[in-house]
Amino acid sequence: MERRVARTCVISGGVRKLHSTYPDGMEIVEEFNIQTHELLTRKVKKISEIGEGKWEWEVGEPTATFNPENELMRASSNNPVFIRKDTITEFQWRVRNLPYPPEVYSVTGESSTGKITIRTSNKKYFKVFTVPDLIRNHIPLNPELIRWGHEFNTLIISYSKPLQILEIENDMKRQLEQARKTRGNKKPEEGDVECIHQ
Repeated sequence: MERRVARTCVISGGVRKLHSTYPDGMEIVEEFNIQTHELLTRKVKKISEIGEGKWEWEVGEPTATFNPENELMRASSNNPVFIRKDTITEFQWRVRNLPYPPEVYSVTGESSTGKITIRTSNKKYFKVFTVPDLIRNHIPLNPELIRWGHEFNTLIISYSKPLQILEIENDMKRQLEQARKTRGNKKPEEGDVECIHQ
């Protein structure tokens, strides 16, 4: 018999935090907007061969901190910054601080490897990344679903979410809404724990 995913949901810092632990030891922590259930951040930790793994950000970005007593150098604020920020119907990645004209960029996808590649003809930026949601759900990458644009020094790459992903996300939203309804009309407060049923 397959073990279920263990989930805990708590209101903290003005957001709904959902902590999921999978039978293989993988953990996912997601933060949702309390009212709209929009996914704000997601970080994942997988068990490595040598023990506990480290957290990797999939959606959103970690809060930048700089301690001048411990750190001698800090990355320039002009360096390109790669983050993922999804919409309801698309996976979306943004690369800020890319001042080059649109004709310099090339964004391609490989269905055989599941990788998306960003490159510039002036050789100033190169990035290869995957869509973890597709990998987790065994959905092949379809290069035809990739779109991109460039404005305000930001390269925006979009990938239309497959129906299976939309169904998974809608199911999670229904579960979050159901958990909210168990409180009745009570407004969510800091520290509230909500039950997510499978």
